[in-house]
Amino acid sequence: MADTGGRLRKQLESANFDPQNYVKQLSQQSDGDRDLQEHRQKIQSLADETAQNLKKNVYKNYRQFIETAKEISYLESEMYQLSHILTEQKSIMESITQALLSTDKDETAKEMLAAFPKETEEVKQRTLTTLLEKVEGCKNIMEAPGRYLVYNGDLFEYDADNMSQIQKVHAFLMNDCLLIATWLANRRGTVKYKYNALYDLESFAVVNVKDNPPMKDMFKILMFPDSRIFQAENSKIKKEWLEILEETKKNKVAKDRHKKEEEVPTSPVRQEVASTNPFDEDEPLGSEELVDLSPEWIQELPEDLDVCIAQRDFEGAVDLLDKLNEYLKDQPVTPRVKDLRAKVDERVRQLTEVLVFELSPDRSLRGGPKATRRAVSQLIRLGQSTKACELFLKNRAAAVHTAIRQLRIEGATLLYIQKLCNIFFTSLLETAREFETDFAGNTGCYSAFVVWSRSAMRMFVDAFSKQVFDSKESLSTAAECVKFASEHCRQLSEIGLDLTFILQSLLVKDIKAALQSQKDIIIEATKHRNSEEMWRRMNLMTPEALVKLKDEMRSCGVSTFDQYTGDDCWVNLSYTVVAFSKQMMAFLEEGLKLYFPELHMVFLESLREIILVAVQHVDYSLRCEQESEKKSFILQNAAFLHETVLPVVERRFEEGVGKPAKQLQDLRKSSRPVRVNPDSTMSVV
Repeated sequence: MADTGGRLRKQLESANFDPQNYVKQLSQQSDGDRDLQEHRQKIQSLADETAQNLKKNVYKNYRQFIETAKEISYLESEMYQLSHILTEQKSIMESITQALLSTDKDETAKEMLAAFPKETEEVKQRTLTTLLEKVEGCKNIMEAPGRYLVYNGDLFEYDADNMSQIQKVHAFLMNDCLLIATWLANRRGTVKYKYNALYDLESFAVVNVKDNPPMKDMFKILMFPDSRIFQAENSKIKKEWLEILEETKKNKVAKDRHKKEEEVPTSPVRQEVASTNPFDEDEPLGSEELVDLSPEWIQELPEDLDVCIAQRDFEGAVDLLDKLNEYLKDQPVTPRVKDLRAKVDERVRQLTEVLVFELSPDRSLRGGPKATRRAVSQLIRLGQSTKACELFLKNRAAAVHTAIRQLRIEGATLLYIQKLCNIFFTSLLETAREFETDFAGNTGCYSAFVVWSRSAMRMFVDAFSKQVFDSKESLSTAAECVKFASEHCRQLSEIGLDLTFILQSLLVKDIKAALQSQKDIIIEATKHRNSEEMWRRMNLMTPEALVKLKDEMRSCGVSTFDQYTGDDCWVNLSYTVVAFSKQMMAFLEEGLKLYFPELHMVFLESLREIILVAVQHVDYSLRCEQESEKKSFILQNAAFLHETVLPVVERRFEEGVGKPAKQLQDLRKSSRPVRVNPDSTMSVV
């Protein structure tokens, strides 16, 4: 047979196989309909086998494809970050190189100044006024004293995301700021441009953009957190823009530093007056003289902070801020100190925004909780522990949500729940330990973590209930899943976090519904069996079946079941009573796995209703049966229920719950079988 299947497979797989000729030959060679049916079955079995192999190969390759795609995605994000860091490092190296070469340029510039004196500021301001008259909406720009034009020209602005051209602009570089104006399509008189933006020279950095045809002759202006890309007409103009922008920024820094040094008060008149007035001998110096802001590191502090932020040296930036705060501690607040504070506060704002972005869920979440430690610790050092706590927990919530969403739904519910619990509770445990490490000195943040844990648990329960309860799984499966989740939840108590109560409160509604649904199923099945009851002994036909039934009843806690077995394979009990006992004990064990105090009355009432159905049926049968032999058999089944099954239920319930089931005891005592008059035909339930 296998030989025939192999030949048929080779024939169908051959390259020159012709279906029409094959069918024609088959019709001629077959003796009748029976041969064709047999051949059809062979082809069908071969097709089923091929389809099964194809499904296995597709599933295997599909899993490999999904895993490969995930790894490619992770590598792509990491390569993008690495490329971004390398680009930043390259731009920093280029700026350092230009700074080293600027010394020679400064000397050449001094020689040129000596040979060819520059235009006076009045001429420059006049030129700037003439140019700005062509720009709409910038009349107040000339109000700043000493402002003059350094360089100007046309540029094209490009979108930083898709590198598409946005608009044509005209840039005006002044000695302290940069003005960007857009071209007007409908010109009115001498006005050619419209005001777009004005940037202080200290608020942005200039970065060269590497030529990548057709995108060339471009440079970028970085104003955290935004950036703008401009294109010059040719490489010569681009080079001029870069050199003049850097030189103008340096000139402004040098001028500001020189101006601050000149502001240091050294008044000889004050000293002379003090020396001639005996009442001024002990008078302290002015607050301006008490705060010395002349050290070089203080003068260069704003620029150093900019460099640290650009290089992502967050620790270095915060160290500089701590050093400044320690230096200015207990010092009077003078106008110069206020000015320094204002500049530093702007850098602190920029640094905070960078750290906030580092903790945003848009960043890579693959590194786990430890990947956020650097940004969180620096925010705490900046005195923003509340914001650090909020961002850390938002980041971890997004990570947990992503992990749950990426979990592949398995065919077996219990397998999926095991993976779900492993992922969720492991993430929760790692988050708790990292939170304890990062916020060890901020006990006020622990309440926020407890609130976050509750919301995370709600997210977990949503996924849990959708898979376990919404899909109408059996009560035994639901019980195993809830037991597995509860065990994981209790493991969190090792770190002092007990979320068992929250888990139970979120699951109580679904568990109640599952218990009541299973109770209704058992009652309906019992009533159906009762309607077909013939009150006959069970015949299991084989000794193996009898041994199996004994083992099942023993596992249910009925240790005295042997006394109800007869000769050979007979059982001196009704099939209905035995089936009810097994179903009742299974419901009890599954309910105990799901049990917690809020379910006590629901669970107990469900047991009572199930037992009541069986008890009422036995009582009714006793009152209605006329044959004394059957009545004796019914009494034997009733005794098994009242003296064997129900005490086991009560004892097992008390062991699992910790307190006796008084309602079940009362039910058993009130429904004990009594001997009735055999001649009675009354049926009282």
